[in-house]
Amino acid sequence: MDRRQAMNARLMENAELAPYTWLRVGGPADRLYLPNTEEELSEILRELSPVEKLTVLGVGSNVIIRDDGIEGTVIRLGPGFGKISVDGAKVSAGAAALDAKVAKEAAKAGLSGLSFYAGIPGTIGGAMRMNAGAYGGETRDHFVSGRAINRKGEIVTLSADDFGFRYRWADVPADLVLIEATFEVPKGDAEEEQAKIKEIMEKREATQPIREKTGGSTFKNPDPDLSGGRSAWQSVDAVGGRGRSVGDAQMSELHANFMINKGNATAADLETLGESIRTDVQKELGYELEWEIKRIGRLA
Repeated sequence: MDRRQAMNARLMENAELAPYTWLRVGGPADRLYLPNTEEELSEILRELSPVEKLTVLGVGSNVIIRDDGIEGTVIRLGPGFGKISVDGAKVSAGAAALDAKVAKEAAKAGLSGLSFYAGIPGTIGGAMRMNAGAYGGETRDHFVSGRAINRKGEIVTLSADDFGFRYRWADVPADLVLIEATFEVPKGDAEEEQAKIKEIMEKREATQPIREKTGGSTFKNPDPDLSGGRSAWQSVDAVGGRGRSVGDAQMSELHANFMINKGNATAADLETLGESIRTDVQKELGYELEWEIKRIGRLA
């Protein structure tokens, strides 16, 4: 099979994207590529027109894909990008590696500092892209460098400074496809780290609707100086948002900052619900809640 045939084998036209998201909503992609190696990904990116719109989709845990789908090309990295390796104090993880698996592998090796990833429902690619964090830790805390492939198909290495991390944000150009992260973390005790992970996972099970069709946190925590110290979920609660529904979209009764799809919600239902919360917070509490979950795709 030549490179062109290999590329076509990884291509789906007019591909439904809802099955690739945790909320199970969204229209089709014009084109969906599922590369499994760096070589395949480089070839795909080289072949794309410079004006072609490009979207990278991870495990789909932190995204609402709009009902009219996504224009252009969507890339979802295959399992070949999910490898994790430990070398001394350094942990390297492919962009498709699950955050929770990275936490477990680091703990097993007796390394500290990445246990917080056990509480994040996503992949390392998404974690790099948004400086994902939970339970007192953030991606930037021990981040050393990231590897990516640009639209010319070239592999580039980016330092932590290049990422410009801040709260739930990284200044990485959208057209760079992140493929690997490297962390340098302190030595710890394997049993203690594994106990931390167990505690985080039990807490998540008890406080988040992880058995539902859901995603990550809906809204970012607001600036406490503006919100009077209220977190995002407390802000939702303060305007009566817990349990609020639009169609089959609902703000979870268990955790007010999580959306759930109770059955056949549309992306429009979810977005309308979120905007109703944001409107009420601005009107009643006087500050803005910013979306944390990504909303992508064609506007109706």
